[in-house]
Amino acid sequence: MIIEVKVSTKAKKTELIPLSKGKFKAKLTVIPEKGKANKQLITLVSKYFNVPKSQISIKMGKTSTTKLIEL
Repeated sequence: MIIEVKVSTKAKKTELIPLSKGKFKAKLTVIPEKGKANKQLITLVSKYFNVPKSQISIKMGKTSTTKLIEL
């Protein structure tokens, strides 16, 4: 399954908000440097979908605010 995630950083709490089928908004508490935001996003998606982190990868948008994530 592939989902599209719009990421915003420096939020007060970490959460994944469903917008429509296959589209989500992620609020992350970390700043986007040295892959910290991507790591927190993968952890968040892993918990939300109850899937191991090893089965989640960012297919497009590693440096963008809009990402395509494969589960």
